Amino acid sequence: MSTNEHRQRVIFVCTHNSARSQMAEGMLRAWGKDEFAAFSAGTEATSVRPEAIAVMSEIGIDISKHTSKTLEPFMGDVFSWLITVCDQAKESCPTLPGVEQQAHWSIDDPSGVEGDESVRLDAFREARDRLRDRIHMFMLAAGREDLPHPEPQRLG
Repeated sequence: MSTNEHRQRVIFVCTHNSARSQMAEGMLRAWGKDEFAAFSAGTEATSVRPEAIAVMSEIGIDISKHTSKTLEPFMGDVFSWLITVCDQAKESCPTLPGVEQQAHWSIDDPSGVEGDESVRLDAFREARDRLRDRIHMFMLAAGREDLPHPEPQRLG
C-alpha cells in the first residue's frame, strides 16, 4: 500500500470542522502520507481555531492553510474510513451511504473551554494529545496486512 492509488482515504468529521477534525487530519497527513490520504469536514463549516493551529505547530505540523468545510464537497468521493471525533457529529452524522469502515472517537471539545489563553491552549493540547494517541493506534491497526481491508466506498 505504498503507492498513491492504494492509500486509504480517511475523513474525520466533527461539528464545526474547526479544531479536533482539523488536528486529526493534520496528524494523519503528516505521519501517514505513504499509507493514508486524510481529509476533514464538519456538519457545519466555521473557521479553523487559532489555538488548534498553535498547538499543532508545537509538534511540527502546520495546519494554518486548512479551511473549514462541510461534508457536501466530499459527497460522491471514495473513502476507506469515516471517523467522527465528537459526540455531536456522531449524532448528526451517524453514518453516510456507502462507508464500510467507521469509528467514533469521543474527544472533548477544547473550543468550549473558557479562561485565559494558557487555559484554552492547555485544553487544545489535551485534545491534540488524545488525538495523537488515537492516530498512532489507528495507523498501526489500519496498516496491518493480516486485518481485513474492505474496498473503499463512495459517499452519497
